[in-house]
Amino acid sequence: MNHDRLTVVIAAYNEADSLPALQPRIAAVLDALARDGVDGQVLYVDDGSQDATWAVMQQLAAADRRIALLRLSRNFGKELALTAGLDRVEEGAALILDADGQDPPELIPQFVAKWREGFDDVHGTRMGREGEGWLKRATAHTFYRVIGALSKTPIPADTGDFRLLSERALHALQQLRERHRFMKGLFGWVGFNRVAIAYHREPRVAGRSKFNLWRLWNLALEGITSFSTAPLRLATYLGLLSALVAFLYGVAIIVKALLWGDPVAGWPTMMSVILFLGGVQLIALGVIGEYLGRLYDEAKQRPLYLVDSWQPARTVLPAQRLGEGDRVQRLRGSAVD
Repeated sequence: MNHDRLTVVIAAYNEADSLPALQPRIAAVLDALARDGVDGQVLYVDDGSQDATWAVMQQLAAADRRIALLRLSRNFGKELALTAGLDRVEEGAALILDADGQDPPELIPQFVAKWREGFDDVHGTRMGREGEGWLKRATAHTFYRVIGALSKTPIPADTGDFRLLSERALHALQQLRERHRFMKGLFGWVGFNRVAIAYHREPRVAGRSKFNLWRLWNLALEGITSFSTAPLRLATYLGLLSALVAFLYGVAIIVKALLWGDPVAGWPTMMSVILFLGGVQLIALGVIGEYLGRLYDEAKQRPLYLVDSWQPARTVLPAQRLGEGDRVQRLRGSAVD
């Protein structure tokens, strides 16, 4: 296993303001690691940004030979952008870092030290989340506890994408090609030797977060449905409970009619029962639809992402593996030939 090569993978979407402030911090860390015998580089992934992010990346790459650039054909979302970047890492470990600077790159040497001790998944666990509102902190805290209780896959609480993956963990992750990707769950599914490093998350260095409450809700829904069938079971139990309540209520009505009669039609009661049962049915159908929609997307077998531009680092590196987009283009070219 190669413990001398490290690639820092950063997926960015409209982060033109934050990258110039982040890159000098990463460069200083890579310089320090080089003195310890670690050959480091940075891989920036532009996830279809609409601002000057790509131009900023090209400027950074022109100033530092250790920077490689990957541009996707459009915005595929953070999970797929990370997948595209990790697919390009062939040798050594990969360290995932957010483009907003909230996860301090100065901690990278601690991650590398644990990696050299033999750990395959070194992840940062947040002890504090500075610069974030109480609502976001509360919902994030609740989400990690809920998915930890529902999922059989170990997903560490208060742990995001800030982590280092060894070469064998990375190659195992590259075999998972599902379309609906919840990366925190996939990291846990791979397993191997894992260790946490506690840290305090910093405020953003610039710009605004691209994850509003709606997008965070959808990400939470993605995670729960990707790594747990508990919602389906809950719908089943809710249906059974509703049927039991309806049966007991029906027996009570029959007994009441036989003993005392029922001269007055129970319009409010009837409407309450109908609306309650109708709501339960719609909830169950919605839950089933979420899982069915994921099966539909998997059945189409579309590539996870498409690559617009690839600019390797200007250092001596081994040949990089083709990404999903490159495979599609090669197949098309072969068909034409």
